[in-house]
Amino acid sequence: MKKLLDTIMLVVGLLFPATLAAESLPLIQNVNAYESMSLNGEWNYIVDVQEEGYYDYRMKPTRWGFFQNAKPQRPEDLIEYDFDKSPTMQIPGDWNTQDERLFFYEGTVWFKKSFQAVPTSDCRTLLYFGAVNYDCRVWVNGKEAGHHIGGFTPFNFDISDLLREGENVVIVKVDNKRHAEDVPTQIFDWWNYGGITRDVKLVKVSPVYLEDYNLQLTSLEGRQISFSVKLNKPEANHTVTLTIPELKIKKTLTTAADGTAAISMKAKPQLWSPENPKRYQVEIMLDNSTIADSIGFRKIETRGKQILLNGQPIFLKGISIHEEKPNGGGRANSPEDARTLLSWAKELGCNFVRLAHYPHNEYMVREAERMGILVWSEIPCYWTIAWTNPATLDNARQQLTDMIRRDHNRANVIIWSIANETPHSAQRDAFLSQLAKHARSLDDTRLISMAMEVTGASNYVNRLNDNMNEYVDVVSFNQYIGWYRDVNDAPKMTWEIPYNKPVIISEFGGGARYGYHGAKNQRWTEEFQENLYRENLAMLDKIDGLSGTTPWILKDFRSPRRVLPGVQDYYNRKGLLSDKGERKLAFYVLKQWYDGK
Repeated sequence: MKKLLDTIMLVVGLLFPATLAAESLPLIQNVNAYESMSLNGEWNYIVDVQEEGYYDYRMKPTRWGFFQNAKPQRPEDLIEYDFDKSPTMQIPGDWNTQDERLFFYEGTVWFKKSFQAVPTSDCRTLLYFGAVNYDCRVWVNGKEAGHHIGGFTPFNFDISDLLREGENVVIVKVDNKRHAEDVPTQIFDWWNYGGITRDVKLVKVSPVYLEDYNLQLTSLEGRQISFSVKLNKPEANHTVTLTIPELKIKKTLTTAADGTAAISMKAKPQLWSPENPKRYQVEIMLDNSTIADSIGFRKIETRGKQILLNGQPIFLKGISIHEEKPNGGGRANSPEDARTLLSWAKELGCNFVRLAHYPHNEYMVREAERMGILVWSEIPCYWTIAWTNPATLDNARQQLTDMIRRDHNRANVIIWSIANETPHSAQRDAFLSQLAKHARSLDDTRLISMAMEVTGASNYVNRLNDNMNEYVDVVSFNQYIGWYRDVNDAPKMTWEIPYNKPVIISEFGGGARYGYHGAKNQRWTEEFQENLYRENLAMLDKIDGLSGTTPWILKDFRSPRRVLPGVQDYYNRKGLLSDKGERKLAFYVLKQWYDGK
């Protein structure tokens, strides 16, 4: 009889391999404004190299996977895993720097966390992840809550109907293997940190809540402000009240049948700028529940070859930054990490940062806003994306949507970037043009750009020629004179940019190991990098329409592509600071140039 029951269960498992996932929800705006319970801290984990916790030996999803968190009920029961006896890891965090066995590991790791809950009928519970890299499946109490793809954008599931009173268990399967159809694709020049890399929390919301809201300065003339809301349900006759006490604003709206409402009003706020990063305390009441935010008002636009902030030309004194901890590597994931990295940028003289090559932690964006630092935010359409794959386009579009949805009320975010160094082709143009149009449809109050490649080089003339010029507001490109071409060519170079648009040099630079000194023509020395910066800055000063730069990069960062022993040791050494925050000579060259701008 036992064998017969086992056979029946095996058949059932093959026919009905997995619990259907709950439908994922659109991302909630300003998640930190809601009552929540953090699930950060120690999580048990199991390394699953062959994914036996999800598939059977024929690679079919199994009902008896690790997500069941099964325990032996009888002495003879065979259960070949045990989360409670497995090691623990700090979440948020990456597995590469927390377990030395996993430093180079790319594959599946399972995570488990127990928590207490008291479900109530008058509210819903969202399970929110700031980011998980890369392919993530989530179960609550053995039932699948949802599936998310993409390593750098937040997501949330409604798990209200999966909770039970008392102890609950959430289990997360994380897979960071690289694939050609992913975004980013199989090759990229940064560390593929795996894991639950940002905050996890349970968020308490009303059955009807503010899924999204938008508060923007739409006109400098008369200081026109627009405000709109969208509920999580298409319901009419909900009352929404906007209050900005310092501006003496109190406006009440009523939602239409589609769950939206909008209003435009006159006000005279102080304008947010790097010199005066003024933000206003804002309260939004829906029916009887209130959330708060701090929002600044500013206007970003272009005029010919100028970028205008609040109607005045601005030069963007920038630096590129990877989301890596400021002292020794690992995925950055805390307000303290953000403050340290951005304080280094401020010391350099920056009023602008390019958060490359993917959406960074929300802490980074909000801390930059508080400190008066403008932001370029980017999705990881990097190098050779699968341009003709519809699923890849859907993935990129969703990452773009979630990036914009999370940060569209941040005054300091001025550029949405859709790509970096993508090879030219008709398929690529079709793919990226759709992303550009999508970004503009979601948010027409900011500029759109991308880091282009210069392909029209002839001797000492570099001509930018990119069909995407018609879809961007700012022409940006990467160039590495002095690193991939002789630095002595810099004084001879002429740049032809045949577009009446502002220009940002989105990358330039070269590598140096901190503390390694020698002649200025000796590669990897600080003197080599110092001279490279001097020659490049003199060259860039001659570019017509130059409106900003974001040199590559603030600090050294880990990359598996950088293997030179004794010099790189799996670090990209193009940082102006070492991975431990030590200033190289070129740091002071760029600082002096920015001080004169």
